[in-house]
Amino acid sequence: MTAAPSPEVLRAPLVVEFPFTRSLGPVQSAFLTGLRERTVLGVRTGEGKVLVPPVEYDPVTAEEIRDLVEVAATGTVTTWAWNPAPRRDQPLQTPFAWVLVKLDGADTALLHALDAAGPESVHTGLRVRIRWAGDRTGAITDIACFEPYEGEGEGEGEAAAAPHEGRFGDMVTGIVAPARLDYTYGPGRAQTRYINALAGQKTVGERCPSCRKVYVPPRGACPTCGVATTDQVEVGPAGTVTTFCIVNVKAKNLDIELPYVYAHIALDGAGLALHGRIGGIPYDEVRMGLRVEPVWSEDGRYPDHYRPTGEPDAEYDDYKELI
Repeated sequence: MTAAPSPEVLRAPLVVEFPFTRSLGPVQSAFLTGLRERTVLGVRTGEGKVLVPPVEYDPVTAEEIRDLVEVAATGTVTTWAWNPAPRRDQPLQTPFAWVLVKLDGADTALLHALDAAGPESVHTGLRVRIRWAGDRTGAITDIACFEPYEGEGEGEGEAAAAPHEGRFGDMVTGIVAPARLDYTYGPGRAQTRYINALAGQKTVGERCPSCRKVYVPPRGACPTCGVATTDQVEVGPAGTVTTFCIVNVKAKNLDIELPYVYAHIALDGAGLALHGRIGGIPYDEVRMGLRVEPVWSEDGRYPDHYRPTGEPDAEYDDYKELI
């Protein structure tokens, strides 16, 4: 057990990305299909307010609402923020303004992009209109953006909100919304030491000087006692499966045959369990108490998965506090 010097903190770009697939109810289906047909639909509440984008339940009374109305493609900016450096996949690739636009006939505002010459040309009260995308599929991106508009409005309030059945040919019933987060991750000093130790095929945790619990991966401080954990403790390499789940859903870009098992593994000497995949055994033979050891990645920098050691299963009382 030693107090190691602080290493240079690691930093690396990290991308979290996944597609979110959802089905649409009758209101959202009508709204998105309407955009494909260059029609903007809202929904009228029991109090007579028109909400755009529409929702399925009244935000005040929680009552179900289905009274669809068509509003205008022109409107007024209620508030805005200038975006000088557009990011990947944003509506425009040149500087633009994020705006909330209350379309004529609506009582609420819609968030979208405004194509403007510069921040000096944007102001609250600016009249705008929708610029429709050339290729429309039934998504919010069918509105390419808003643009300043000096022509006559298409009416305001009640006059611009006409009842609509919400029926179109080939209704959109589901969407796939990609989610992506790009950022630079810095694991901190404690986890930097942990990652550097993995490169030497060692698993190193840190011990709390108060409660004596060994945290793997280390957190830099004990969340129970609130004191720094600076003492380095090598644990494992073997450990015990404390609990597990069987995965039957294939993840994108992950070439692992289904089904497979992901488990909590309490390495010998550790005060809590870490996550790891179990291999080298049929998925239906994995069990609590199974003794396992790491199988290192091809480059030897991290455990690719854990496999049975062949030892007898651990007694429940030996790991019940680590589940």
